[in-house]
Amino acid sequence: MSYSQRVNHEIDFKVYGEELQYVEIELDPQETAIAESGAMMMMEDGIEMQTIFGDGSAQQSTGFLGKLMSAGKRVLVGESLFMTAFTNMSQGKKKVSFAAPYTGKIVPLDLQQLGGTIIAQKDAFLCAAKGVSIGIHFQRKLGTGIFGGEGFIMEKVEGDGMAFVHAGGYVLEKNLVPGEVLKVDTGCLVAYTPTVDFDIEFVRGIRNWMFGGEGLFFARLQGPGKVWIQSLPISRLAGRLVEYGTYKRKEEGSILGGLGNIFDGRE
Repeated sequence: MSYSQRVNHEIDFKVYGEELQYVEIELDPQETAIAESGAMMMMEDGIEMQTIFGDGSAQQSTGFLGKLMSAGKRVLVGESLFMTAFTNMSQGKKKVSFAAPYTGKIVPLDLQQLGGTIIAQKDAFLCAAKGVSIGIHFQRKLGTGIFGGEGFIMEKVEGDGMAFVHAGGYVLEKNLVPGEVLKVDTGCLVAYTPTVDFDIEFVRGIRNWMFGGEGLFFARLQGPGKVWIQSLPISRLAGRLVEYGTYKRKEEGSILGGLGNIFDGRE
């Protein structure tokens, strides 16, 4: 999908921070940004917010039932039934900021430069220019849907405007040439362009999948196209936090163990 002139609202932005980031969007008069419910961090006077069904794009069905069904599809990818639209109703430029939900990176995606469509993991979407459509993408391959880490349903972001997704840890953007293959942990895949062939591959060797700790499957990505990889999936972070919070170390309760806990910050 190629555009000489954008149909979606054209917005300016700046990303602040390192590990805990937020994106500041500058809106011209009557320009609108859409975001997930609860993502707003701050906004200047003159910007009005309105809760809407779905994403408010031209691709969304008209009428109450149509909008409800379009919004309902977003529930399948882990997003809220509602979104919030932020419109600059003043005469000058105004700014609104959206914060990342956990430590990681905010990835700006210029859909006009990326062919108009991005396939992303569930819960990845943060905010976008009005007109960008946030829908669902079904994995057609049975094995990919069952073992691909994100299930049969992923998020499809379409349009020709700016969209912003969030991922955990450091995010690597890699451009795959035709035929180039990249194998990644299924949870580390953030997003990819539709030209990339996404499949799963079984980990070879019984010792590898029994004792390697990397799971039974890799995500196999074959170019051409772009992929975005995260170093710290939220599922991995949550698992470590639960493990750390519930595991009682052997030295805890002893005198020496108590001293060790003081020194390492556990007390």
